[in-house]
Amino acid sequence: MARFGRLLRGCAAAAVFTALMCPVAHAADPVKIGFSMPQTGALAGGGKAALLALEIWKDDTNAKGGLLGRPVELVYYDDQSNPSQVPGIYTKLLDIDKVDFVISSYATNQIAPAMPIVMQRGLLFMALFGTGVNDSFHYDRYFQILPNGKETKLGPSRGFLETAMTMNPKPQTIALAGADAEYAQNTLEGARETVKRLGLKVVYDRSYPPNTVDFGSIVRAIQAAKPDVVFVASYPPDSVGLVKAANEVGLSPRMFGGGMIGLAFTPIKAQLGALLNGIVAYDVYVPEPTMKFPGVEDFLKRYQERAAKSGVDPLGYYLPPYAYGEMQVFAQAVAATGSLDQGKLAAYIHANKFSTIVGDVKFADNGEWEKGRVLFVQYQGVKGNDVDQFRQPGRQVILYPPELKSGNFIYPFADARH
Repeated sequence: MARFGRLLRGCAAAAVFTALMCPVAHAADPVKIGFSMPQTGALAGGGKAALLALEIWKDDTNAKGGLLGRPVELVYYDDQSNPSQVPGIYTKLLDIDKVDFVISSYATNQIAPAMPIVMQRGLLFMALFGTGVNDSFHYDRYFQILPNGKETKLGPSRGFLETAMTMNPKPQTIALAGADAEYAQNTLEGARETVKRLGLKVVYDRSYPPNTVDFGSIVRAIQAAKPDVVFVASYPPDSVGLVKAANEVGLSPRMFGGGMIGLAFTPIKAQLGALLNGIVAYDVYVPEPTMKFPGVEDFLKRYQERAAKSGVDPLGYYLPPYAYGEMQVFAQAVAATGSLDQGKLAAYIHANKFSTIVGDVKFADNGEWEKGRVLFVQYQGVKGNDVDQFRQPGRQVILYPPELKSGNFIYPFADARH
């Protein structure tokens, strides 16, 4: 009997040793999702807001049991809004941190440098707000949450230009300006295609260096060309500079705006205030009554509560719902396939429609939205620099697309500025 007891104790000790040496906790190991995200530099305003949205998704997912019973862990680094930092970060994520999946940083200029690494390793790649990135790569495991539509380079300008053609009399001339950077150049390329189709005469078409700080000479040159319409493709710092210069110079076309990234960021709205009036700008979400997708208001309420404590974009209309939405797509694909296999997930995402807080999403064969839904909004009636006014409908009136239109287009630009 004593021998039997010793045998049991020996077996128990062996079982403990085996458990310690050969853990069987694989099911509880986290699913690691890695990415870079600008927390400093020109894109930090958007990057910080997107990161908070991803943290909310992670918390929501883990509260529901994680992915296939495994908790989610986010592994990320600040790319400093510098594209040259991106390849090194993604190499570290994959080779050192051993993440299971990678998603993109925010914005075209940061997404493109990660593509060669992602493609070489055959990875699924969920991308956050890139314009025309996959047009040259043609990678079949790339999926982009920005609602530009399948003809991705046309998205940031087509709605603006089609709205311009509703003016009476129709415009005849246009000025095009943008940064000498990937997003702006992709956008201007698409704009030129639409301008040609619409029969507008281009009277100014120039790019400026990304580090430009004085925009007065650019705006004066545009003013001298006397265009009916001015279309700009810009990133946040130059968007601010161009709006201020337009005010100082007294730019007076019939319509002004375009793919001006940054105007949708709350700190920039507060900084520019009434200078925004009359501008028709590219956007993706505003609190107009036509944009009440299931779940988005609940998400924004929770985002805004956490943003107030974190010191990030207090409204979170531009990036956060889409950052959360892209991860909803990913999670739904994992649940439906019961798999973390990159190829299986990519095939499922290609074949199916997804319900998200930014509406139903179906991807085309190039990883863009099958049907575009970019907004063009006109700032109207903005008074002072109070942020709370942008929580209300009527300050960012949707002019395009027609099915989401929430107000009337005021033109010429000088009339809409008051």
